[in-house]
Amino acid sequence: MKLNISSCNNAAQVKQLIDHYFDNIKGEYHLEHKPAKNNKDNVETIEHKVWDRDPEPATLSALALALGFSSRQEFHDYVHHGRFSKAVKQGILRVEACYEAHLHQNTTGAMFALKSMGWTEKPDSPSANTNADNNLKVHIVDSGPAPAGSEKDVKL
Repeated sequence: MKLNISSCNNAAQVKQLIDHYFDNIKGEYHLEHKPAKNNKDNVETIEHKVWDRDPEPATLSALALALGFSSRQEFHDYVHHGRFSKAVKQGILRVEACYEAHLHQNTTGAMFALKSMGWTEKPDSPSANTNADNNLKVHIVDSGPAPAGSEKDVKL
């Protein structure tokens, strides 16, 4: 029988399940040694990884499946009312940290992250600041001769 959250007796067991999920998504590989290029004597070798099972991105749905949940709603309910919800919330935070680490690879991701943290592209709305006066007031001050209407009016 596969261990899942319903068979856990304490938060440490839940954390072990979550750790197992994160270890599993790293993938599996073995190292191979190949002769270096331009090496006639085959004395020098280069070590490289050969993936037996590719790494996978961390996702909330896969975490829920790894913990033994049957639906997103069941997972959501457990997060809010479950016996070991604190441990599960830490697992969710680890998934979010993986996403956040990838956001910095492009501008759109960084913008999305900032918006998720409450940043906006627009200034605060007037309703948020009741003392804000959005009317631009311009006062023209005469500071010399009137501008010339044409080149003929210019005297040198």
